[in-house]
Amino acid sequence: MKQHKLTAWLVILAFFAGSFAQAQSPVGDVVGKVTVGYQGWFAAPGDGSPFNGWWHWTKVGGAPSASNTGIKSWPDTREYTTTFPTAYNNAPNGRPGNLFSSYTDQTINTHFMWMAQNGIDCAALQRFNPTGGEGPIRDAITVKVRTAAEAHNVKFYIMYDVTGWMNMQTEMKADWINKMSIYTSSPAYAKQNGKPVVCIWGMGLNDVDHPFSSAVCVEVINWFKAQGCYVIGGVRGEWRTVNDGYTNTYKAFNMITPWLIGKIGTMERADSYYNEIIVADQAYCNANGIDYQATILPGDLQERQRVHGDFMWKQFYNTKRLGAQGIYISMFDEYNEGNQIAKTAENQSQIPVGASYLALDEDGIAVSADYYLRLTNDGGKMFKGQIPLTATRPTPYFVNALPVITNLSTTSAQAGTYLTYNIAASGGPASFNATGLPSGLTVNTSTGVISGIPVSPGNYTVTLSATNNYGTGTFPLSFSVTTPPPQAPYGGTPWPIPGKIEAENFDTGGQGVAYSDVTPSNSSGQYRTTEGVDIEGTADTGGGFNIGFTSAGEWLEYTVNVATAGTYTFQARLATAATGNTFHVEVDGYNISGSITVPNSGGWQTWQTVSFTTPTISSGQHVIR
Repeated sequence: MKQHKLTAWLVILAFFAGSFAQAQSPVGDVVGKVTVGYQGWFAAPGDGSPFNGWWHWTKVGGAPSASNTGIKSWPDTREYTTTFPTAYNNAPNGRPGNLFSSYTDQTINTHFMWMAQNGIDCAALQRFNPTGGEGPIRDAITVKVRTAAEAHNVKFYIMYDVTGWMNMQTEMKADWINKMSIYTSSPAYAKQNGKPVVCIWGMGLNDVDHPFSSAVCVEVINWFKAQGCYVIGGVRGEWRTVNDGYTNTYKAFNMITPWLIGKIGTMERADSYYNEIIVADQAYCNANGIDYQATILPGDLQERQRVHGDFMWKQFYNTKRLGAQGIYISMFDEYNEGNQIAKTAENQSQIPVGASYLALDEDGIAVSADYYLRLTNDGGKMFKGQIPLTATRPTPYFVNALPVITNLSTTSAQAGTYLTYNIAASGGPASFNATGLPSGLTVNTSTGVISGIPVSPGNYTVTLSATNNYGTGTFPLSFSVTTPPPQAPYGGTPWPIPGKIEAENFDTGGQGVAYSDVTPSNSSGQYRTTEGVDIEGTADTGGGFNIGFTSAGEWLEYTVNVATAGTYTFQARLATAATGNTFHVEVDGYNISGSITVPNSGGWQTWQTVSFTTPTISSGQHVIR
């Protein structure tokens, strides 16, 4: 009789104990789904961005090169139609050492197309302190992400990073109210449990870059909850095992995502960390009604962690066994840390000569540039129960298929302005072609780069093609060449005379209008990268840029405004290692200087001043050539 009473009491205890823990959330836009961290933080001079310079490609600014780099892996740039010249050498396969900008619409559109093609449900758009100098470009990138996410039916949410953001408690709230909350009306903005998703990374660290008490963290989390948000916490890997006083912070989150960079790097460590830490993390979250979003790393390519995908698949396998509520891939485009899944150079033939980056075949196994995207697709299918649980990676190293050209269906150029345009194609094409190109443009059949200066305005139908071992893929491209705007002073205002004119600030209007240059592109790739004038950095006093690589017959024009009629002293800063060179100066088509000899200065960056006195120049606007 006593035994029966005891059994009944145990059953009742089990029932009530189970009822105290909240159930995990149902499938939504992050629960049951695969999310990638998306930086979107690369920029280049001439990309039209508010930054208008190299951003995140280097650590110290200036043109990226093998000795001035901020990245650890080289991206596969074949599918970007617009790239920007750097100081890298060409790759052995002949492709220029150019890099993309996240600011161009085609770049972000391509990234979200890759996400959609590879089963990635959601992108967590990183947002660092937007009150500083990066704010305008980050705001603009958010607009572009929304457009691309809507176009490709991929969800996105804002992921704040509070690293170094000392006033985050007030400024993050203002940023959400004034700027970011408007994006929750987008059909592509991620919702979980019917609530817009927000992630905050960096709470609970209590170090010099994250000096926030648990009380401050909880207040911010609860504020976002009061705005109707579902709040994810990006926390350090040992969030649960270190007694740091942040228990209330962790329990306030709806979902927890641990940061595993530096925690695992081998197959063996992935298993031991899973058994020692992650299993208990999941149990803690289950007991406290917190959703657990497991982090999965492809591995640092340059540290040789990837093991041709086995390292990443081990984590997918463990995550499925774990019963985690979601997956967070770290990261999509983090070429800076070498843990990107976005398309990456397959072998050394695609990496600039002299650069020290390892390619995807670093361990002797050749894989396609999109291999880790396809691996993510298969891992996501296993996580969602669409394919069986398997410890053996099912993803083939290559997909045997015709090239698929992924360019946008339309593009445009301006008559008289230098253009470079890549034919973008999957399937590892060995050759390319383009027929019907406007006069002045040619295609490099080895690299797929279309370049030159289009001559005649008009609308053209161009057929792009790419060929691999399995055949040829083609694509019709609507190509418009617009009429160039009339010649105008650079910056919009004529240069005042008397005054100083920087040589690189020649008029706008393009080849044959504002300048004439015998080479079609900016050979040094500096400053005004879409113009055909060769601009390079200068060692002259004050720094900046100079016009270089000049040839006979080349000229530049500058619209000026002369304040007072009279004669003037014209001074030119020049450098040459040659003897016998000359130049002359024209005003409104009249040679006012005659032939001026340029003495050998002793080097191409050893500067001297050459001067002459002009005849009388009338007041008002003129054009100097």
